[in-house]
Amino acid sequence: MSLQVALTVAALLFAIGMYGALTRRNLLGMLISLELMANAVNINLIAFSQFSASAELQTYTLFAMALTVAEVAIGLSLVILVFRSKRDILESLISEYKG
Repeated sequence: MSLQVALTVAALLFAIGMYGALTRRNLLGMLISLELMANAVNINLIAFSQFSASAELQTYTLFAMALTVAEVAIGLSLVILVFRSKRDILESLISEYKG
């Protein structure tokens, strides 16, 4: 796979994630869209590390993947918290949350 193909796939994946994050009202849909955007960044890092033969970029890629996993764990726990208190996971309910 060439660098141009990898960057095109990553750009399309990022655009789909951005569209989903901006148009979804459901928190779980937003979380999935943010995950798509993070995966697009990881594809870019992997593509650049493969074509530049840099071990430093591969380390950044592993660090970015670990941050993505942490983001998903925290985001999912927040979605569960909102669902337990409001019985729905719409983003408009977050501003109404009173503890």
